[in-house]
Amino acid sequence: MSNPMEQFEVQPLIPVYIKGYDVSFTNSSLMMFVSVLAITVLFLLCLKNRAVVPTMAQSVPEAAYDFIKNLIRDTIGNEGLKYFSLIFSLFLFVAFGNFLGLFPYSFTFTSHVAAVGCLSVLAFLINVCVGIYTKKWGYLRTFLPKGIPLVLAPLIAPIEAISLLSKPFSLTVRLVANMTVGHIMLKILAGFIVALGIAGVVPLLFDACIIIFEMFIALLQAYIYTVLSCIYLGDALHQH
Repeated sequence: MSNPMEQFEVQPLIPVYIKGYDVSFTNSSLMMFVSVLAITVLFLLCLKNRAVVPTMAQSVPEAAYDFIKNLIRDTIGNEGLKYFSLIFSLFLFVAFGNFLGLFPYSFTFTSHVAAVGCLSVLAFLINVCVGIYTKKWGYLRTFLPKGIPLVLAPLIAPIEAISLLSKPFSLTVRLVANMTVGHIMLKILAGFIVALGIAGVVPLLFDACIIIFEMFIALLQAYIYTVLSCIYLGDALHQH
């Protein structure tokens, strides 16, 4: 039985080294590119022949559009719609990364702390910039909410700072942990299928059920990641 952790190894496909730094094009980079390409091709095909009365194909991107628009309105408000492109792209990128990772011989880049962490830090920095741009000096109220006595500032300010800095960490860990555990289970059961031969039909049925469940989890985790990103963006836009 192969090691279930082997599927998470980042392997260089096109080795590139610049001044001693490894910037190779890896299997993780490839799946990110494939995810973006798949999103682009899908939307181009679905919206190729647009009509007032949408076809089934046209309904797919329109449903996704309405879903994210309503999500933004519910979590942030109408003022959050100006950041629709960011939230929509974030949802699709994570969802396709999760889903495409379920295909045989693919790579789930959303199971890696480095990939998801960079995405979460980017979202966090955008939220901070939006907060500073919107509130100006009032953004400092993030570290000392209204109504808190100044005498408690040395205690409250560090707690609020830790709470703020933990946001990208919470986004990353939740997604990475769920993707990693699911794929380990699939790999272990797949090993039993090969090892048991004909008797492997039992773990095969379990594996098929888990794959269906993982498809649901892939979309659910993309939704949760997007909801939390919207909530954090709402915190940056609204007064503490």
